[in-house]
Amino acid sequence: GANLGNFAHNTGEGGLSDYHLKHGGDIIWQIGTGYFSCRNLDGSFNEDAFKVRALIPQVKMIEIKLSQGAKPGHGGILPAKKVTEEVARIRMVEMGKDVISPPTHTAFSNPHEMLAFIKKLRELSEGKPIGFKLCIGNKCEFIAICKAMNSSGIYPDFITVDGGEGGTGAAPQEFSNAVGMPLRDALAFVHDILCGFDLKQHIKIIASGKIISGFDMIKAFAL
Repeated sequence: GANLGNFAHNTGEGGLSDYHLKHGGDIIWQIGTGYFSCRNLDGSFNEDAFKVRALIPQVKMIEIKLSQGAKPGHGGILPAKKVTEEVARIRMVEMGKDVISPPTHTAFSNPHEMLAFIKKLRELSEGKPIGFKLCIGNKCEFIAICKAMNSSGIYPDFITVDGGEGGTGAAPQEFSNAVGMPLRDALAFVHDILCGFDLKQHIKIIASGKIISGFDMIKAFAL
């Protein structure tokens, strides 16, 4: 569909698979806290594995997932019985063991380290656009990221704003119903803060969260 419609599709955090590549559509490769398809067996980030896949021509952008609207701040577990030989190969994990997606990243622990990681991915991918996805929770945390951008001079190419109204069967109901800022509020906040810090000129915003109709798109554009 992405190939026929000439649009990009996002891998999600489960890794870059043969199925994403099969039909030649443009790909946004999302990298979550499990570093699937670019990890060492201990779960840490593997630069060499990342570079091999990031340089595939179909991979047009790389998106670091900080949090998602359906379950911000919550990790995940893929039970060992679901880790088939194929899943293990694609995700670069061991068969027979539970696969843990931690709540947070191990490659960085603060805004400055995250921006350094973005710079490293940009270099390893030979200049492909690198951004991050998040669901806004505590506003001061996003402001801290903007301050770090100004002091370091390192900017993501895009920020994907995910609304707290996202849904998944893998989330506790309290998270999917009550945690995270709704998309419209978050989108307006992120845009205003980026403009206030004079950063919007460097960064595209992607809106994610129940954009179903043309009217939903127009509302997002207006914000």
